[in-house]
Amino acid sequence: MNAVIKKAMASMALLAASLSVVHAAGAGSGTITFEGEILEAACSIKPGNSDQTVPLGEVAKSQLETGGASTPKVFEIELTGCSPSSLADKTVSTTFTGAESVDVPGALGITGTASGAGVMMIDGSGTAVTLGTPTKTQLIQAGDNTLSFSAFLRGKGTGTITPGAFAAVTNFSLTYK
Repeated sequence: MNAVIKKAMASMALLAASLSVVHAAGAGSGTITFEGEILEAACSIKPGNSDQTVPLGEVAKSQLETGGASTPKVFEIELTGCSPSSLADKTVSTTFTGAESVDVPGALGITGTASGAGVMMIDGSGTAVTLGTPTKTQLIQAGDNTLSFSAFLRGKGTGTITPGAFAAVTNFSLTYK
């Protein structure tokens, strides 16, 4: 009797193991990639802040005519773990780059079906951002810091503004001083 029970238990164990393998094989699989960059900098950029999408909304063509503008939308670059260790890295400036608009001088060019406008940016003090030029420096404190900016759509001064979807892309880099 003891041998029969051992044989039954062994059979049940094999059956259970094969069922879990079959179940796991059809459960799905995937890949997770972890990536980032180690910087020689006084601060880290908070995860999710280095790649952002800022919705500028739906803007009426009439609001943009003769150089009109949409309502500014705030966006932020959040810095974390700041440790300004010397006088050389107690401030930060931001440089934005991208294709300049052919319709609105100083603005980012837009792509898509819309035309006749460009995306303007201003810093937290309301000063216009000049593409390719560092912004005014901002003092950084130990810990977390937030760099505030705003963006808005500006229409060209004269000529046709074509309605449609648009996008504009800028890259930014930080310089500590």
